[in-house]
Amino acid sequence: MEILETAATFNLPDERVWVVGDLHGNAGWIQTLLPAMRRFDPGMRTILQVGDYGFDHDRRGTHVVDCWARKAGIDRVLVTLGNHEMWEKITPAQQAAPGQPIRVSEVVWLLPRPFRFRIAGREVLSLGGASSVDKAHRTLGRDWFEDELITEEMEKLAIAGGGAAVLLSHESPARAVPEARTILESNPHGFPADALALSAAQRERVQRVSDAVMPELHLHGHMHVYGDVEHADGRRVISLDRDTFAGNAGVLDLEWLSFAPLPHLSIRGRW
Repeated sequence: MEILETAATFNLPDERVWVVGDLHGNAGWIQTLLPAMRRFDPGMRTILQVGDYGFDHDRRGTHVVDCWARKAGIDRVLVTLGNHEMWEKITPAQQAAPGQPIRVSEVVWLLPRPFRFRIAGREVLSLGGASSVDKAHRTLGRDWFEDELITEEMEKLAIAGGGAAVLLSHESPARAVPEARTILESNPHGFPADALALSAAQRERVQRVSDAVMPELHLHGHMHVYGDVEHADGRRVISLDRDTFAGNAGVLDLEWLSFAPLPHLSIRGRW
């Protein structure tokens, strides 16, 4: 993986940004979603992507994202890494630039874990990683990697930075949206108990971070379902759906700390 640029942090002026859930390297979905974003609001310049980005992290592999981002007027895609990523390439690159976001294409930046930056004056905390509950069907070192996990050190570093208005993660918090709780309780894919236990421990890590930094808005992916809940303490949690589904993307308004999904009809229109 070629590191094209690094940065200490970001301080973006954008009042509204896109937030996008799992993409899984789906080039066809990029060719559908980014034109829809352009049609909906051609003035927005930033995408916050919350993991399982899944495209090959070299200039050839991210060509489709760069191409359609250029057409859609997107200047940057900031990736909060997930579990299904090419960690064999990402980890060495992050070790070469510890604690710094790295630009790996014209527009794509991979964020360290954890990472803080500002948008429209709001503090944003990114905490990538999650456990692959399907690893029994994968091969260690080929399509799943232990580097995917949120570690105790990452949790402590995220908490040590203090409060944040927005939390971005791939993993869900333990206090999940109802739609995610239904999936977790029913285990429709029959994942084994040990994988589910490790996944639950990762959700507890994310919850401890959320309880410490008290974000007004927490957006995550991973669960492959759209859901939205506001807890009694005022914290709002939003789970974004995966590629090809309407709840995969939406607009984060930094002034009001509000989020609205991109309407399904907007996605399925034409360029």
